[in-house]
Amino acid sequence: MGDVTEEEMDNLTFKSDTVLSDVHIHCPNKRHLMVRLNAVGQPVFLSYFKLLWNTDNWASEKSGREATAEREHQYSSGDELCDKDRNNLKNERESNTEGLEALLDDDGDLEVVRRPRSTSDLEAEDLPRDRVYPVILMKGKEDTFENEEQECTCTDVVKIEHTMATPLEDVGKQVWRAAFLLADYVLFKRDMFRCCTVLELGGGTGITSIIMGTVANRVYCTDVGDDLLAMCEQNVALNKHLMEPGGGEIKVKELDWLKDEFCTDPEALFSWSEEEIADLHDHCTVIMAADVFYDDDLTDALFRTLYRITHNLKKSCTVFLAIEKRLNFTLRHMDITCEAYSHFRNTLNDLENLQDGKMKYHVEPIKPDFCQFLSYERIEQLELWKIIADQLM
Repeated sequence: MGDVTEEEMDNLTFKSDTVLSDVHIHCPNKRHLMVRLNAVGQPVFLSYFKLLWNTDNWASEKSGREATAEREHQYSSGDELCDKDRNNLKNERESNTEGLEALLDDDGDLEVVRRPRSTSDLEAEDLPRDRVYPVILMKGKEDTFENEEQECTCTDVVKIEHTMATPLEDVGKQVWRAAFLLADYVLFKRDMFRCCTVLELGGGTGITSIIMGTVANRVYCTDVGDDLLAMCEQNVALNKHLMEPGGGEIKVKELDWLKDEFCTDPEALFSWSEEEIADLHDHCTVIMAADVFYDDDLTDALFRTLYRITHNLKKSCTVFLAIEKRLNFTLRHMDITCEAYSHFRNTLNDLENLQDGKMKYHVEPIKPDFCQFLSYERIEQLELWKIIADQLM
């Protein structure tokens, strides 16, 4: 990588093929700490994602029965809070809808009322705008952000290194809303995942695997690309304290959906050992993936990988897939469509209707009305799907 000047680091530019992270869109005013440049020169940021649930009991030494009773109480309280939040949200939406109807003309078009421009507005246009730079955090300078870190205790914050803008092929280095949705479900149904062996496909920054690692026995977090996998491994190390109370373990491994075999090359940084492959096949009962359905070829490859792995497992397996339905205007259709989502649903239907005498898949949606434990925008386009995979022979 060539030398990067300080000016280039300060003046970040977005190219036409740049994909912006959900974190950047949802938290435009949040202070994200730029910690370094990765191997391909992309700025890497460190963000703190606060858990909205008191996790002090993770580090406590209470008995299993006492901790379970406390969790059930928290879930009960959480359900009440969720109902209250949902009612408030419903009332807010209704009031917003009423206000919107008042702004529509007879044809249903939106009438935009503009206030007259004052002299002060015209003068403000001539004033120079402040330049905004990413906050750069150098090693040894953490004291600058001591106040921010003190706001988050060790047991209620997840630290994630990620990028904010990349080409499409590097979107795994960003943080996406569907990963938060799946992480929420893991926390909501934590007793269901307790002591499981779990495989995540397309783990990206690793945030969902990290949450799963707080309750599961072992998590294999997989993706492709040494730079991405190194970032994921760094995030696992940053949040090791969250997994230590439960004894969970996360192993970051390479798994390429376009290949039929696991990477066992001893020279590869994130290769599999024969023992790890055997452990996965013998004990894995949960597979998960979040926001990996944006390219039709990769979607097909993921479902082929899903079939191959579930067919080789010794136990029945449950698969959880989280996706965000993204609307795009296409010149081909001259309309707003969801082509990637449509292909995902078609492939999901094909999997459920598969009749090869070897595997049977039962597909059902999970209504995303469970409690929210992480701070993000849970939009209505987020979906969660459950697949029960059973071997017939």
